Amino acid sequence: MHEEQTAALVGVKPTTLQQWRWSGKYNLPFVKVGRLVRYRKSDVLKWLESRTQTIA
Repeated sequence: MHEEQTAALVGVKPTTLQQWRWSGKYNLPFVKVGRLVRYRKSDVLKWLESRTQTIA
């Protein structure tokens, strides 16, 4: 998925994804092909699931 598509799915701006990549803050898996950054939809969905919290 393109960065814009991933950002829309996650609910953030593309620049936020860039900051997360640079800082390693949320460890969202990505693939780098030359200068292009891509995300696998299955990885993004797994990542979202792992971030799900329940309130006790």
